[in-house]
Formats: sequence, structure tokens, C-alpha cells
Amino acid sequence: MSNLYKFGWLTTGRDKAARDLLAAVQSRIKSGEIKAEIEFVFSNREPGESSESDRLFKMVTGYKIPLICFSYEEFRASQGENNKQTVALPSWRLDYDREVMRRLKDFHPDLCVLAGYMLIVGKEMCRQYNMINLHPAAPGGPTGTWQEVIWKLIETGADATGVMMHLVTPELDKGPPVTYCTYSIRGEPFDRYWAQIRKKSVAEIKKEPGEKNRLFRLIRRHGLVREFPLIVSTLKAFSQGKIRIIPEKQVVDAEGKPIKGYNMTDEINELVKGVR
Repeated sequence: MSNLYKFGWLTTGRDKAARDLLAAVQSRIKSGEIKAEIEFVFSNREPGESSESDRLFKMVTGYKIPLICFSYEEFRASQGENNKQTVALPSWRLDYDREVMRRLKDFHPDLCVLAGYMLIVGKEMCRQYNMINLHPAAPGGPTGTWQEVIWKLIETGADATGVMMHLVTPELDKGPPVTYCTYSIRGEPFDRYWAQIRKKSVAEIKKEPGEKNRLFRLIRRHGLVREFPLIVSTLKAFSQGKIRIIPEKQVVDAEGKPIKGYNMTDEINELVKGVR
């Protein structure tokens, strides 16, 4: 029996980024950099639902990792529900989570990673597993989608932001920080675009798609380039025992002392050196 640290991997597999992240982590595992194994991959899609997720399934099979699929769309259709996803989960939605847990009952991951898992996780599943997820802001920063986060940074004239992995809780994006890194959004090359922002009102700026606003795009680029390194470094830290989640759903360091997130800023900045 393997004594390696065990990750559970939950993903929708909706795009190339989901495949790239799995490949990056599996590569580090194979090289020994991350001393762990992915015990299973779970997807809320089944083969044939999407060409994108089908590509991921092919990868998982190639890695010889157990793959468990359970279609959320089919389950939702069987319940006669519409396509709207709400934060306050209806009872049928919790039934879906219960079936997921039933299908995963023979696995015992030390930690589950939500890797592009496009569903809100209910309270019962949050209690059952220690799960972490990426959020595109520093601890205490804006909540919401990455687009909403960036607009809030611009609206408030923020000096810095970051990326974090947080513990998944029933409160969306409100789980305690596990790891994080921060970066300045002042100085070069940001200041020239902040100067352009000052010439307009926020209302005027937001009339344009974010993709056309240079400050918006620059903040996104600096955050995006840190996401994979932070996820990989976080899994490495867990496999080395540098951080743990104790039964009280509290994040602790190697000595068992509670921490408000493990600061990986220096490490991540070294990995992304030269990005402008």
C-alpha cells in the first residue's frame, strides 16, 4: 500500500487550462518534486458531453488514474430543474453531492483540489473532505469572479493584489486562506495605465469590455501567470508537511500552529521573474 500523500482531483474539464494544470501537477509528481499521487479524478461531465472534457478523460486514462464521471447536466435534467445556478443550493443539488460522495466512498484522499470544478460545493461535501480552490485575489481582497475582482481593484485604486488557495466552505469564496502570494499593481509597468484611468470615471471605463482596458488586462496577466505556480507550490507544500488542515478545518504549519495562510510570495515571484 502506498504511503504517499493522496490528492483527489475534481474538475469539469471544460478547457485547455484544466488539462494543462493536470499535466503540470502530474509532471511534478512523476519527477518527485511533489511527493504524492492523484488518487482519483472526478468530473461532473461524462464521456460524450464535451470534446474538451473528453480530451481530459483521455489524459487521465493515459496516466492510469482512476476516473469517475457523473453528469451534473443529466442529473439536473432528471430533477426537472432549469439551468440557473444559485448560491443557496436547492435540495436536489445536495442530492447530487451525496451521490458524488457515494461514488467516491472507496477513496481516501488527504486533500481534494477543485481544479476548474464549475459547481458550488454543498455543506455536506465540505464537511466530508478537505478541499482547496483557487481565488484570484489576496486574503481579504475582493470576492467574485476574476473579472469582478479586477474591476473592484480598479474602482478602489488598490495598490496590490494577489492569488490564493483557500479552504472550500459553504460560504462561496469565504474559506480561510491556505496559501497565497501578493504582487504590486503600482510602479512600472502599471503607473502609465493608472494615469489613463484617472482621466476617466469608473462608469466610463466599465462601459468598455475589460479585455480592451489596458490596466485591466495587465492586472489579469500578472495574476494569471501566478496561478499555476501557486497551485503546484501549494500541493508540494502539503506533500512535504509544511502545511496541514486539521479536523477543525483549520490551517496549520509544520509545527501544528494555526496560520492565516502560508505566504509564498517570494517563491512565486522567483518563478515568474521577468513577467511584465
